[in-house]
Amino acid sequence: MSAPLAAIDVHSHVYPGRYMSLLRARDTVPRIVARGGQDRMLILPGEDADSSTSVGRPIGSEYWDPARKIAFMDRHAIAVSVISPANPWLDFLADAGPVATEINEDMETLCAASGGRLYGLGLLPIRDPAASAAELGRIAGLPHLRGAVIGTTGAGKGLDDPALDQVWAAAERHGLMIFVHPHYGLGNEALAGYGHATLLALGFPFETTAAITRLILGGAFDRFPGLRMMVAHAGGVLPYLAARLDACVAGDAHSPVRLRHEPSSYLRGLYFDAIGYQAATLAMLMSLVGVERIMFGTDHPFFPPHVENAELDSTEWHSPAVHRAVLRELGPQAEIAILNGNAKAILCIDLST
Repeated sequence: MSAPLAAIDVHSHVYPGRYMSLLRARDTVPRIVARGGQDRMLILPGEDADSSTSVGRPIGSEYWDPARKIAFMDRHAIAVSVISPANPWLDFLADAGPVATEINEDMETLCAASGGRLYGLGLLPIRDPAASAAELGRIAGLPHLRGAVIGTTGAGKGLDDPALDQVWAAAERHGLMIFVHPHYGLGNEALAGYGHATLLALGFPFETTAAITRLILGGAFDRFPGLRMMVAHAGGVLPYLAARLDACVAGDAHSPVRLRHEPSSYLRGLYFDAIGYQAATLAMLMSLVGVERIMFGTDHPFFPPHVENAELDSTEWHSPAVHRAVLRELGPQAEIAILNGNAKAILCIDLST
């Protein structure tokens, strides 16, 4: 059997040590607590109030140790990972500018020490748009960072908030990628009681869908046509509902939407990870945006196999295995493009090192 194709993983998370210390020092969600001799993470909204999730999720050094990230990559034939700090980022801090700068420097140091295996996305003090725009300028000067990861609330009023225009302008000016990732869920009142499953499977993609829809309808991509934005989890459910969105906007006689093109056309200017779990999902996304806009991702270290922590590094994880299988179903041309070709071109990553 031939060796698997080398992958570039654009959706891979890490909690830098400085960020871990920040969460450990807190006494409200988001926080990390020690229970029964084990660290447990409570980061989702209302997680401590839902009896099915109130104990949080167990975490080990796979969440912060770059050596374990590399071990996971070696096990799954991943040549390079573009790592990003995981949610909830710095949304809970009003004055996050200095923290963002420090963590971004930590990310650069971590990536620089990896021998070409790791690149990164930084953090923004997103509740302060002016400071976020300035931080993007600093990120542009860090050779291993390719952009920043943000949630869906922006400065508190959503991604269509006009105050964020200075952030989009800075990202466009510096040619940086903005990775939009969910954290809060949408429709959570209907999803409680089933652990993390319903929130992550439904609430997260619903949240992403609403946030990107509002950004499109608010005209951000007309004002900033060169803005590079990657959307998590294969775009949520927006690709599936894109034609319905077009029809509803066109059919609304009182709509305030004033766009140069129909809403679905703006999807072709976005980038997407390939975390869709089935070939039909990616085939539909490809039909809307083209294969060249989609890149391989794993969401590591989330969704680990149910084995002892010491066995994680040598065990096959479901996410990379199923996503590789999905890409094989799409054919060799799409498989190669999504596994590494697109990321090499889009994020300027050299696999020869």
